[in-house]
Amino acid sequence: MNEIQLGLDTFGDVTKDAAGARLSDAQTIRNVVDQAVLADEVGLAFFGVGEHHRPEFAISSPEIVLAAAAARTRDIHLGTAVTVLSSDDPVRVYERFATLDAVSNGRAEVILGRGSFIESFPLFGYDLRDYETLFEEKLDLFSQLMTEKPVTWQGTKRAALDAADVYPKTENGLTAWVGVGGSPESVVRAARYGYGLMLAIIGGPAHRFRPFVDLYHRSLDSFGIGARPVGIHSPGHIAETDQQAWDEAYEGFEAMNNTIGRERGWPPYSRARFQHDVGPEGALYVGSPETVARKIATTVKTLGSTRFDMKFSTGTLSHDKLMRSIELYGAKVQPLVRDILSS
Repeated sequence: MNEIQLGLDTFGDVTKDAAGARLSDAQTIRNVVDQAVLADEVGLAFFGVGEHHRPEFAISSPEIVLAAAAARTRDIHLGTAVTVLSSDDPVRVYERFATLDAVSNGRAEVILGRGSFIESFPLFGYDLRDYETLFEEKLDLFSQLMTEKPVTWQGTKRAALDAADVYPKTENGLTAWVGVGGSPESVVRAARYGYGLMLAIIGGPAHRFRPFVDLYHRSLDSFGIGARPVGIHSPGHIAETDQQAWDEAYEGFEAMNNTIGRERGWPPYSRARFQHDVGPEGALYVGSPETVARKIATTVKTLGSTRFDMKFSTGTLSHDKLMRSIELYGAKVQPLVRDILSS
């Protein structure tokens, strides 16, 4: 499987400086652009940024950050992780990504999702009771806009369109995925519209997601749609040794899990839980290049995926350690994964 692609995702987690002081949102965003540049330099396939509207994350306008990265990179594809389509307008999303595709010379990808946080709904005037309907209708409209032909469309949560056209036009069309966290209905929906499937595996062993991959392939067949790619998004961190990676990453994972956990009723995060999560049955890809490469290769073989995107920023992990993790991921993990899969 030499065709496997390795990518990176970040939510623009607001980190700390060497003295332990919280960085500004502005500096965090500038650091993310530098991280994308390094990812390009070490030969990675994709760099994705998330969309959030809360204090732990600095990026609320992914396309602007990606455009800045496009101006400083050459080969790497640039996209979202994810675009919260439910609380956005499909026409504006399409136009922004068509523009990004132009300035990046065809390197834009959009990963569409409902998002795991709900802050954008009240912020932009949407009712959470319409959660499912908003995503279904807006994904349907977006799929029609992808044809780049005049669209006539009517739904219940947005004004109708009558032979409406959108600009700019792309040169070769947009690459689009649907991000899925584990809902069978979402898997079938991704197949119905012919989008790539991006599985967000942030807990538990990867093999439990194999039924979703099988469902996706069966659904593509039933809709008469050819093969589409399957990707994986999971958190991770790389350092020279397992122990160094664990020690560097734990504080950030603990801080983020406890912050979100207080909102969702989770128990306090612990080192014992962390060590389980970095093991064979967990969803964290944290360790030395060799350890992480073996775990990625096992996951890719288990799920038959063609891309693995590591969410390399979590919590307060500092910029210098993130940069070293990116360097090791591209220079050491990537060739090791390809060697393991080819053998």
